[in-house]
Amino acid sequence: MSNCQFASAFKALEHWLKGQLHTDEQFTLWFEAEDSQFVRFNHGKVRQAYPVLQLELTLRLIRGERHSSAQLNLSGDFAQDAGTLGHTLSELRALLDVLPADPYLLLDTQEWSTERQVPGQVPELQQVIDTICDLSQGLDMVGIYAGGTLYRGFANSWGAYGWHQCANALFDWSLFDASGEAVKSTYGSATWDAQALSDVFVQAREQLKHLSTPRISLKPGQYRAYLAPAALEEVLGLLSYDAFSAKAFANRQSALQQLQLGKQQLSPLVSLREQPSTGFEPGFGPDGTARQDIDLIQAGKLVGQLVSSRSAAEYGMQANGADRREMPHSLVMAPGELASNDVLRELGTGLYISNLWYLNYSDVGSASLTGMTRFATFWVENGRIVAPIETMRFDDSLYNLLGSNLLALTREQTLCIDSGTYERRSLNSHVLPGALIERLTLTL
Repeated sequence: MSNCQFASAFKALEHWLKGQLHTDEQFTLWFEAEDSQFVRFNHGKVRQAYPVLQLELTLRLIRGERHSSAQLNLSGDFAQDAGTLGHTLSELRALLDVLPADPYLLLDTQEWSTERQVPGQVPELQQVIDTICDLSQGLDMVGIYAGGTLYRGFANSWGAYGWHQCANALFDWSLFDASGEAVKSTYGSATWDAQALSDVFVQAREQLKHLSTPRISLKPGQYRAYLAPAALEEVLGLLSYDAFSAKAFANRQSALQQLQLGKQQLSPLVSLREQPSTGFEPGFGPDGTARQDIDLIQAGKLVGQLVSSRSAAEYGMQANGADRREMPHSLVMAPGELASNDVLRELGTGLYISNLWYLNYSDVGSASLTGMTRFATFWVENGRIVAPIETMRFDDSLYNLLGSNLLALTREQTLCIDSGTYERRSLNSHVLPGALIERLTLTL
């Protein structure tokens, strides 16, 4: 289907559904679709290449304070899809007859209309394959490429309508040394740049050379460290699950509760912003609320939180476009003054950490995080990489990592596109610098 056909199919179903409503019923429709190409590589060669075309629709039927939702897959054929939608409508009506009223149902009944196309250009698949295979010559490379156009739509019976489409491409790969150790890299962009991909490959090749050096075993303790953007993304990705949620704050379950209460603080270098206006996510959510740019942390202080319509109703707050999970989807961290080319020199002696893995909380109340170093983590002496280290576990508080022990953030930021493809390709992204830390605690 073409871009125009996706939008037309969604509008046709919306129009049909309006004609099926009973006088006491309302609805919302949430449309998700993608037209993507996936390529799997192994040993630097194509092992599998396949397209994915999928259309999904979520219908929520509302009657007074009762509501229920169902998701259905669409075929693109109007007659077939209208029949499926009609059957789903009947099932939801039966459910509403027995469901209790929802005291926290807060509906946006304003009429609005918006359409947005994020600028982007995905290359021809053969061009992608040729470029990646050329860059992988002589390397044991394993990776996956995903690229294409993604669509989101919203409509309701009160006259609201939103349409959003964006194109991007992501290549996520690892280069393996004969020892079995690997360097993990990603490159993602709305506008594919073969030279930018080549630059990332060059850096990965340089790190790969160091993996052939015998690994160093470090003792538990505190070490000066640099977290590359991909490692910092793991930290902020864990925080995103609940740390900025209005519901979590209200229930005293947020990992940033101590920051909200003024009992802890982050470094003045840290500023975080949920910024859908520049991300890949649409400017509206599944409930039809307009997403807003929200300052979450400014100069180390908590200044905002993500408030869904349900939390607004339950806690007497003002909704700001967050979805029900109250997670950031387009998180931007302000840069610092450290030039990326000077990272090793400023690190001096310590750890260069490219990636972190298996992060979790060791103590939510104190925002203590634990996880593993993985892939290319190097011991650095006098600004030069000496050798890779044995995999280690760290356990430290966010108030140390991005608080008292934060020395600098890099001037350059990296776009980190979420590589998740569970059910569908993700539209989430982070724009992050790297972080130089005075002390990181390794436990075993």
